Amino acid sequence: MKRYHMIIEGRVQGVGFRGFCMSHALRYGITGSVRNMDNGMVELYAQGEEADLNRLIADIRAGDRFIRVDDITIKETAVDPKEKKFRYDYSSGWY
Repeated sequence: MKRYHMIIEGRVQGVGFRGFCMSHALRYGITGSVRNMDNGMVELYAQGEEADLNRLIADIRAGDRFIRVDDITIKETAVDPKEKKFRYDYSSGWY
């Protein structure tokens, strides 16, 4: 089990990116959260098995016809044993 903190840059706000992340995370059984940042980037916490996290990251890098990912900064962080689901965080950013 691993947990990653990611900052994603590109065309990732106003294009359904948070929903894209959530649907792929649910597909792989990944928990965590995703939120828009005020600077136009997206912050993502993802926790799960390493192979599933790698699949999620590959899907994010690939994007879709609306989403364009220019860069992802990924840092491993401490696993949260209490986290049980994946959620949107609406606390800041563009909507």
